[in-house]
Amino acid sequence: MCGRYVSTRSPQELAGLFQVTGWNPERLLEPSWNIAPTDDVWAVLERADRESGELKRQLRVVRWGLVPSWAKSGDTGAKMINARMETVHEKPAYRRAFAKRRCLLPADGFYEWVTIPATGTAKARKQPYFISPADGQVMAMAGLYEFWRDPAVAGDEDPAAWWTTCTVITTEATDSAGRIHPRMPLAISPTDYEAWLDPAHQDADELRALLSTPAHGDLDARAVSTEVNNVRNNGPQLLKRTGED
Repeated sequence: MCGRYVSTRSPQELAGLFQVTGWNPERLLEPSWNIAPTDDVWAVLERADRESGELKRQLRVVRWGLVPSWAKSGDTGAKMINARMETVHEKPAYRRAFAKRRCLLPADGFYEWVTIPATGTAKARKQPYFISPADGQVMAMAGLYEFWRDPAVAGDEDPAAWWTTCTVITTEATDSAGRIHPRMPLAISPTDYEAWLDPAHQDADELRALLSTPAHGDLDARAVSTEVNNVRNNGPQLLKRTGED
């Protein structure tokens, strides 16, 4: 599972890293060290330009928690923050997005928790760990995005009428992440960005073959401040290493 992550790079930096050709400078997100489900996040995706029909790589603000187009309520998204790699190509909620609405979700790293058993002097608690590429490079988490029409908004031209939502694809955890939690997000290597983002590429087996372990398994996992347990806490202090390693 990926239930919290960190994304602190600016849109200008992300545009350069992912060779983005267009983004709306009026839509800005502050750096976040504690992204939680239903938060707005950056996504890199490719869509055809409405006027020219040319495929363009975009940096967009989307909401974390995928809402299928057929969902009756936007609340559905809070339960659909992750899609399992093993079944993503066949589950009704994800298969259409997997076929032609794939994205990259830039991250510095992600959090997982380990339950510390109770002792004679202390209650059981959950210790957070921050897991990130050992070289400090950006993670391009493999994601899907979807559009949902909010029936509560009257006009189609109202920006609030349409939600763009996303989910993170996960797999069994390995290496450093595996000792913390049994699931972890998947990533896409830079050499595979084009193939992953291309909406015309719809071969499920070929697409699944592009999914890989972040940083090819070269991950650092360190115990960090329990402040991250509260979604209202934010800031670089959340990544301060503790003595739990």
